[in-house]
Amino acid sequence: MGKYVKWFDEIGIEDVADVGGKNASLGEMYRTLTQEGVRVPNGFAVTAGAYRYVLEYNDAWPKLHKLLDNLDFDDVKALQKAGAECRKIVQACRIPDDLKEEIRQGYEKLKKEYGDTLSLAVRSSATAEDSPEASFAGQNDTYLNIAGEEALFDAYLRCLASNFTDRSIHYKHDHGFEWSKVYLSVVVMKMVRSDKGASGVMFSLDTETGFKDVVFINAGYGLGENIVQGTIDPDSFYVHKPTFEKGYRAVLKRRLGKKQLKMVFASELNTGNIAVEYTKNVETDEKERGRFCIDDEDVMVLADYAIKVENHYSKKAGYHKPMDMEWAKDGLDGHLYMVQARPETVESQKKGTILEMYHLKQKGKVLVRGRAVGTKIGQGKVHIIKDISELESFKPGEVLVSETTTPDWEPVMKTAAAIVTNRGGRTCHAAIVSRELGIPAVVGTDNATEVLKDGMEVTVSCAEGETGNVYEGLLEFEIVKTDLSKMQKTKTEIMMNLGNPDIAFSLATLPVDGIGLARMEFIINEYIKAHPMALKHPDKVDEETRKALEKLSEAFESPEEFFVKTLSEGVATIAASVYPKTCVVRMSDFKTNEYATLLGGKFFEPEEDNPMLGFRGAARYSHPAYEDGFALECAAMKRVREEMGFENVVLMIPFCRRVDEGKRVLETMKKYGLERGKKDLKIYVMCEIPNNVIQIDAFSEIFDGFSIGSNDLTQLTLGVDRDSEIVAFDYDERDPGVMKMIELSVEGAKRNRRHSGICGQAPSDYPEVAEFLVKLGIDSISLDPDSVLKTIRDIVALEKKLGRS
Repeated sequence: MGKYVKWFDEIGIEDVADVGGKNASLGEMYRTLTQEGVRVPNGFAVTAGAYRYVLEYNDAWPKLHKLLDNLDFDDVKALQKAGAECRKIVQACRIPDDLKEEIRQGYEKLKKEYGDTLSLAVRSSATAEDSPEASFAGQNDTYLNIAGEEALFDAYLRCLASNFTDRSIHYKHDHGFEWSKVYLSVVVMKMVRSDKGASGVMFSLDTETGFKDVVFINAGYGLGENIVQGTIDPDSFYVHKPTFEKGYRAVLKRRLGKKQLKMVFASELNTGNIAVEYTKNVETDEKERGRFCIDDEDVMVLADYAIKVENHYSKKAGYHKPMDMEWAKDGLDGHLYMVQARPETVESQKKGTILEMYHLKQKGKVLVRGRAVGTKIGQGKVHIIKDISELESFKPGEVLVSETTTPDWEPVMKTAAAIVTNRGGRTCHAAIVSRELGIPAVVGTDNATEVLKDGMEVTVSCAEGETGNVYEGLLEFEIVKTDLSKMQKTKTEIMMNLGNPDIAFSLATLPVDGIGLARMEFIINEYIKAHPMALKHPDKVDEETRKALEKLSEAFESPEEFFVKTLSEGVATIAASVYPKTCVVRMSDFKTNEYATLLGGKFFEPEEDNPMLGFRGAARYSHPAYEDGFALECAAMKRVREEMGFENVVLMIPFCRRVDEGKRVLETMKKYGLERGKKDLKIYVMCEIPNNVIQIDAFSEIFDGFSIGSNDLTQLTLGVDRDSEIVAFDYDERDPGVMKMIELSVEGAKRNRRHSGICGQAPSDYPEVAEFLVKLGIDSISLDPDSVLKTIRDIVALEKKLGRS
């Protein structure tokens, strides 16, 4: 071990004071996780002591103190002037000979390990960096693909000088760090040639909701800077940790990003003056944009790394410690490497059991859409900022709109009501900072700077799932706070209805007993957008539709694979949010007029006068007109349970008119690999037709449980078309006849030892219906998410009254 150079295998997380956060973490991973199969490039740290030595040797300290000790850090012009002077002072320093010799020897040793063609990554590692309280994201500089001693020494001095960038000086002031006590260590490591491969960022939790059961991965072509800076919209993947640890290997959910650019090196090696821009962005071609930049196997390797890193740091800390990591895929050797790991600084710092939910009370015109960051709502007047020179004019409480943001903008970002950018994904700079500040942001909108105009009043909503919406005007919204530690448990199971996978993780903290109704229709409508039969039989549609189907499924092997993977990943995401609790998934229940609106649907659907009572639900599944489509649904559900590991999924058949029809459906499901009772598969049926109630004993022989669909049951008991406004006054779930039907259903299920539940709107709309159901002893009540908390409170009180708590 040298005086100023320490190798990765000599340092660990305890050495932050000496080598900074980045080095300490690389050393920790290299030393402890390499043997577990996590690849980390080798390298060494030039210590914080060396930084102090360089400044003392060149008598730089007094000059720096003179510039910074009495500086008004909020005076942007004064800060810019002082920062430039400080950087000039440090860059003019001479590296003492003994330090130079140690660095030179380290370089030679790395060349022995990796060969003479080795190039280096030279990165700053601040001694207060990556502490849990502050992420220091993007505050200091990194130089890549460095080769030769002169370039290495130049890069070293530039890293030291980056301790005095305007943004770094301001960040230290903001976070209560004394500038003269934050020292800079430097990382010198093997360069991973991701310029010829791919790279990205990953977290061991969901960054927006804090949901702890997933690894979230962002990926783009070339060097990782584009993802961090937010210049591209990356591919993203989720992997579910509990099923991964049980041995299942499947992507939970994926999203194809546009990946507009790829950052590569301007020349093969950087040996001369590195002040010249040595990286460049090249546009990706259509083929690259249309496919994922890493394959599922790579995603599994990365998930494995993320879980091992999180487990190691958590064990060491003695508590759960979510991690924020950077990875790179070397295009030359094909391997994936971990190049950074630090504690996640936002969700993991949230304490307590207060659930805060934002709800828009009005709907308005959507001006632009993008990726939501966080789950809050903000509003104010639009202020478009084109570059750093315009920051002075920004007023607190305005909505900051820009192409993208950089770390220099941070002092202004913290005063914004919300942030909207044209570019970037959920791990870009704008997203990281917004999350840290607790400000809603919508990133990657493409056209916000064109559509939104200065002074326009807007509402920025991140409370509606993964898609962030910017609405015209100041819309009314509310913030509902609930102390979950005071919520009591009910004897009746309270479950929730959910169709949108995008909001699943944000609802994972609700104290429910599972999902009582997961609807497929939303996933098919929003993500797949095409009729299953059109994907299965593209020869039966016209040329224009065929081209649109090909475009939709271009990132997949085939149109069928596109349907099966997209549907299975949507359903699995919903199931993951409550895992290992039950998730009841209803097979598709579109009416013919709804199916016809899907791409290619008009070629396969008949026109019916009364679709509500027509070719829907169970009747379709074994019918030649739809059986091939149902086979794809079955393949997707088989994948969810058997390949992805979500054995908590129970399947449910909608609108099953007759017992014989039920038997036919079960035979068809068996034919496509879903056999009731095999691998613990339970199959429920919707109890929504009077015949289901009248023949409940016979239906109980072939199904494992019943879920009362109060909407259809009311319509069919009272003979009221629930879509007709003129007879709406006659539609009432509380009618004694309907209540009698519900009573007979629950009693019949009990008599046959079958599960009984309800998934209609009635219990959340009418407390008296909820009371009636609890008195009957129904097993579960499934509600829309916004009624869950209120209904739990009501039922706790009711069960107490009935002496059942």
